[in-house]
Amino acid sequence: MGAFSDKVFEAVKQVPHGYVTTYGDIARIIGSPRSARYVGYALRNNPSPATTAKPEEAIPCHRVVFKDGQICDNFAFGGVEVQRKMLQDEGVIFADGMHVDMDRCHFTFATDTFGRPTDIDWAAELAED
Repeated sequence: MGAFSDKVFEAVKQVPHGYVTTYGDIARIIGSPRSARYVGYALRNNPSPATTAKPEEAIPCHRVVFKDGQICDNFAFGGVEVQRKMLQDEGVIFADGMHVDMDRCHFTFATDTFGRPTDIDWAAELAED
């Protein structure tokens, strides 16, 4: 699929059962902090979604949500109801019908496991607007 997509898929595989992360979190951890939209594009082409793959081979893209916790209203692998059910079946708590309770279920990567570039001012990149 390409180096960018491969990094996205590897990062998504690290999100544990019962948690979610954001497109932006994935972009930052793979060293492309302004590429959240491209993370979404990569995930639409997920070769092993959890809806069809064996659990040990799955790339659980259903665990990736928008920064406010909203699930995708056009989840590529069955629609919004499928994504919501998959997350609820894992024990993810929802604040309402479309938003995950991010205070309770947001997974953040503890360490930089993907070798972020060193020529970027990460404090500025990670600052909230």
